[in-house]
Amino acid sequence: MIRPIDIARKLNISTSALRHYESWGLVPPPERKANGYRIYTETHAAYFECIRAMYPGFGMELIRKIMPLLHENKITEALWLINEAQANVYDEKQRAEQVLKALKTSDSDEFLPKKKQGWFTIGEVAKVVGVPSSTLRHWEKEGMIIPKRDEENGYRKYSRADIRKLLIIRTLRAAVYSLDTVKEMIAEFDNNNIAQAEKIAKDSLLYMDHLITEQLRGMYYLYKLCAKIASDKKAPFLIKKDDKTNSSLYE
Repeated sequence: MIRPIDIARKLNISTSALRHYESWGLVPPPERKANGYRIYTETHAAYFECIRAMYPGFGMELIRKIMPLLHENKITEALWLINEAQANVYDEKQRAEQVLKALKTSDSDEFLPKKKQGWFTIGEVAKVVGVPSSTLRHWEKEGMIIPKRDEENGYRKYSRADIRKLLIIRTLRAAVYSLDTVKEMIAEFDNNNIAQAEKIAKDSLLYMDHLITEQLRGMYYLYKLCAKIASDKKAPFLIKKDDKTNSSLYE
């Protein structure tokens, strides 16, 4: 048996945080003593350690999806969710690199659809920037981008410069800058402070480098937790390829 206070001290959190994780269903319900005190085990401690280790790299929203899957021994489903999160970081990294390229040239043809007219529809821009059209409208409402309008039908007409600016906004949001901070940085860009905009994009890339390092640490603790769960249940959780039969076997 492990006392809650000992787990909390080791993880540098409060015992109330442990109770919150328990109430959210992130750890298996502990048994209770006659006086109502919780009886935490080594497995509970492994869950708590994993939650704290995964939080910086993956966030609580994903953790709240993953932990219940582990309770049900649906480990591969949990791993695919993590794989998706890691792929998203890679996509954001590519977009940040795209921003740097866009800032260094006034010609954005490298990543824009080929077309004769010099403007783009909201649907085309949403595809290039990688966000829903509703997000573009929200950014417009916040005053971060003001596209021109077609005089005949009122449709939005985005220029290449607009798209470069939107790519910067997308990169900043991916690097978890607040909306107010993004507005300040975009104001620098509007004032033709390209050097500052380039620094922002590079800082975003550094943030993503830090993020994947945190994800690796979280994965290490997830592996330890899965091994502990498998040991408790005397059940395998790894899949090993059988060289002779070219098939996959649980071991």
